[in-house]
Parts: sequence; C-alpha cells; structure tokens
Amino acid sequence: MITVQKLNHHFELGKKGNKTILPVLKDISFQVEKGEIVSVVGKSGSGKSTLLNLISGFIHPTEGEILIGDQRVTDFSETKFADFRLKHMGFIFQSFQLIPSMTAFQNIELPLILKGESESSREQRTLEMLNKVGLESFKDHYPSELSGGQQQRVSIARALVLEPPLILADEPTGSLDSETEAELLTFIKQLNTELGVTFLIITHDEEVARIGHRTITIRDGQLIEGADA
Repeated sequence: MITVQKLNHHFELGKKGNKTILPVLKDISFQVEKGEIVSVVGKSGSGKSTLLNLISGFIHPTEGEILIGDQRVTDFSETKFADFRLKHMGFIFQSFQLIPSMTAFQNIELPLILKGESESSREQRTLEMLNKVGLESFKDHYPSELSGGQQQRVSIARALVLEPPLILADEPTGSLDSETEAELLTFIKQLNTELGVTFLIITHDEEVARIGHRTITIRDGQLIEGADA
C-alpha cells in the first residue's frame, strides 16, 4: 500500500544568500501493507508530522521516493496529487477540521460534491456514513453543537465517504478525553476489520499506538525501529 524509500527532507530557513538548512528526516525507508494499521510514534519535533505531509503530498521530499499502491507519487504535480488524494486517501485530524458553518451532513457530503457525484447519490451515501458512525440523528447539527467525540466521528465519516483504501491520521485522539479516545480507537479497529481500510496513524500517545499491528519509531528524524506492536 505504502512504500517509502530512502526519504530525506530538510527545510531552508532565512533569505536567499543567508539560508540555514534544517534537516528533518534522514534516510527513512519502510512499507505499510494493505489492511494494516501502522502507528508512527515519536516526540514532538521528531519529524513524524513532516513524514505524514510528505506521504500525503502536501510537501515534496528533498530526496527519495514514495509509492502508494503502484503509483510513484513523488513524480506527481500538485494538481495530480490533489486528484489522487481525493480518490485514494482520507484524513483524520486532531482538530477535526470541520467547517463550522456546515452541518454534520454537509461536512460529510463535501468530498462527494468535489468529486462531482449526483445529488441523489450524495444524499444516499452521506446518510449511510452518518448511520455507520452512529450520528444519523445529528445530521442537522453544526460542529459547535456536537461533542468532541461526535465531531471526530463526523471527520471519520467524511474521510470514509469516498471509500478510500488508505486513511492518514494525525494525532486523531489529541483533542479527546480518555473515555472518548477509547471509543474512537475501538471504532478505528472495527473499520479496519470490517472494511479492510489501511491506517497510518501519527501519534505520541502509547494507548493510540497500541492499536497498530506494527509500530514505527522516529527519533531525531531517523527510523529507530519497526517492530510488531
């Protein structure tokens, strides 16, 4: 599903002629198989969020390559990668990233609109996803009217509505209390088991990391281990 080969990345700080090179990732290589949950752990500043941004195409690596399926995505233009993300990836963010002026229904429906689905198809699929995450009775609620756990379920439904084979999650429980976190982790495992969705989860939380089939540890931009969880 994901192959990362000899990935290096640095940021350039300062103005032209007076730039400082800040190394972030150093010679990272690993694979994520279809149907796996893989946790990427590391302290703040270790490079794990940069890795997620590279895999999702929001930034381009300094060196190395990334393959998703049989696609060498490091060759993609920004436009091509945006289209690829829409068809093949879903995203779960710590801060939910819901649009506050849209209802739960409208937030979930949005990717279907961007894809050009018909109105009837959008309505059917959105209602199916609301039912799947247990929020069918909250479809007309705005994010401010939902609990943190409910907002995260809306974001998961939005991530899944186009049935992507891959979900990238960045600290998905970081804004949740411990009880809601436990419920969400159970739900992620259920989605993985029932739908075969592949998850790559960035986290510094040991409880979150434990749901992975494997754990990859990054320290100071380097891959330390990739042992079974």
